[in-house]
Amino acid sequence: MIVGIVGGGQLARMLALAGYPLGLRFLILDPSPSACARHVAELIQGAYDDHQKLKQLASGADVVTFDFENVPAKAACFLESLVPVYPPPVALEVAQDRLFEKRLFQELHIPTPPFVAVDSLEALQTAVAQLGLPAMLKTRRLGYDGKGQWLLRTSHDIPAAWQQLGNTPLILEGFIPFQREVSMLALRNHQGSTAFYPLVENQHRNGILRLSIAPYPATALELQARHYATQLLQRLNYVGLLAIEFFVLNDQLLVNEMAPRVHNSGHWSIEGAEVSQFENHLRAILNWPLGHTAAIGHSAMLNFIGELPDRNTLLAIPGVHFHAYGKTPKPGRKLGHATLRVDDPSTLQDKLAKLLTLMRQ
Repeated sequence: MIVGIVGGGQLARMLALAGYPLGLRFLILDPSPSACARHVAELIQGAYDDHQKLKQLASGADVVTFDFENVPAKAACFLESLVPVYPPPVALEVAQDRLFEKRLFQELHIPTPPFVAVDSLEALQTAVAQLGLPAMLKTRRLGYDGKGQWLLRTSHDIPAAWQQLGNTPLILEGFIPFQREVSMLALRNHQGSTAFYPLVENQHRNGILRLSIAPYPATALELQARHYATQLLQRLNYVGLLAIEFFVLNDQLLVNEMAPRVHNSGHWSIEGAEVSQFENHLRAILNWPLGHTAAIGHSAMLNFIGELPDRNTLLAIPGVHFHAYGKTPKPGRKLGHATLRVDDPSTLQDKLAKLLTLMRQ
């Protein structure tokens, strides 16, 4: 059986690595001849909206999925007319626009930060008066890893933010003084069976995920997250893995955003869960039985951003697992990650401190 993947980045790469032991083969579509998944899958080089390339992908695959959510929605719908596509294109369409996403959360009574759509400088000034400052101005589309965002601290920030971002539809979100950020990875297959990974605590730097720690020990919050995830899975008739990011504020979850794909905050699951997010996503889209999502011990996942650390130094630490993506280094680029897995949380903190010191993080 052949799985087609639109996008040839590290997520596609890890999907293929998870699928080969299951007897699967992979075909990827990516505009770059140096897409890092080309090392483990056959590459079709072409634009995501090139119908001939999309037809080539569909004709060579039994099912198609995505490794990022900014695939043109029209291309996803075109593919769906030729081959089964999961997650459903409607989930991509919603996740591509922060306003559509927030309105869906509202419809399902899932708490969010307050927000206002902005399409002019005057509308931005009105929105600031309504929500107050500080507030976060974001592009509605194409923002990721901190891109397309501007924190408005005072009214003096408004002109510069508008000059930088005002050529595209925007959304202003009220600033939340959250205690921490967490994420939930949820799965659903064709038959409606669901599974949930433990809640994970995430730490970001400059808008890019730096560290995830799993599991996050908060039973009440995990029950909230599962409830909200279930509503989204059912509303979207979802198939595959869905990642949902939350702010924690006074024992309440506020949803930040969702990603209809495997997710950076789930990389720990390769070594730290009974079945990884990558294998389970494949199981879900193929309508196979979902694997057990329980954590094995305690894990920390640390991203390598901009440069790779010395591999031998890290591998000398018991419990460390090293992943390099085969990408050319450049500032702000995710080049790989390490997962540290141990049996108890105190040991995790001690070894994580040593790992961070070695990486000068």
